[in-house]
Amino acid sequence: MTSNASDSTSLADAPLSTTPFPREDARGIARAFLPGHVLGNRYDYYYTLTKLRTDPLYPGVLQALRPTTAPVLDLGCGLGLLAHALRADGQSLSFTGVDIDADKIRRGRAVAARAGLSDVRLDVLDLGVGLPDHRGSVTILDVLQYLSPERQRELLGNVIAMLVPGARLVIRSGLADDTPRSRTTRITDRLANLAGWMQERAKSYPTADGLRSQLEGAGLQTTLRPLYGDTPFNNWLITGIRA
Repeated sequence: MTSNASDSTSLADAPLSTTPFPREDARGIARAFLPGHVLGNRYDYYYTLTKLRTDPLYPGVLQALRPTTAPVLDLGCGLGLLAHALRADGQSLSFTGVDIDADKIRRGRAVAARAGLSDVRLDVLDLGVGLPDHRGSVTILDVLQYLSPERQRELLGNVIAMLVPGARLVIRSGLADDTPRSRTTRITDRLANLAGWMQERAKSYPTADGLRSQLEGAGLQTTLRPLYGDTPFNNWLITGIRA
């Protein structure tokens, strides 16, 4: 079951949520990442709590996915935090997440099982090697910059082909331009790589014109809207809807 054309129009017209989760909502989601033992490592809990409290990413993505019931494939899912946010939002979409970081997937699986998330699957996958079979919506959150321009275009072409009528392609990415936000984004991503949180080093940031051209050229209703909130980064939400 998918959304109809009026849902697509309302999504494009509705103001985008650009504020992070309120404190208690963020804690409610992040609580799943607390260790099973009182002396266990709380790094993932504090990371997810900080992410949810300071970054408007997930409220914006949840809003973009709310009109559809198509299954979701999350490319570069990390710990699988989007699955927890979806369930907290009352969205029961079938969820598959893939990521190159095997340790994050291992930890994410354990947390999802402990939290009792249903219809959620997390797998290890290098996007440079291939993609799983999927028909539905696709999310690509803070991932494109780790691919070359050629690989970005190839990946987007492949995931656009996965979209069923009413499904969404939801991208959050830093965009290449001459703004201070863009420079801050590049520096921060480099530091994340040096610190070991991100295994890959950023290769190329897409441009707004390039993304719009490819998505609209494939027949998707496309919107690009800033999703940086109060952060210093040049993050945008790009949504493509298959009519």
